[in-house]
Amino acid sequence: MPSSARQVAISEILDRVLNKGVVLCGEIVISVADVPLLYLGVNVVLSSVETLLKGINQQ
Repeated sequence: MPSSARQVAISEILDRVLNKGVVLCGEIVISVADVPLLYLGVNVVLSSVETLLKGINQQ
């Protein structure tokens, strides 16, 4: 490990995520015998309420 590597605490990561916000997107298709039976689309926004309201007000 290089000497310039920085250790980051979970609290620092959480603080940055809540200050900036993160959007997670995903799709799952469940199939049986190559026949799609179920589609699940997911969009998750992880942010503090303050950051979310700032983004809404800027639009």
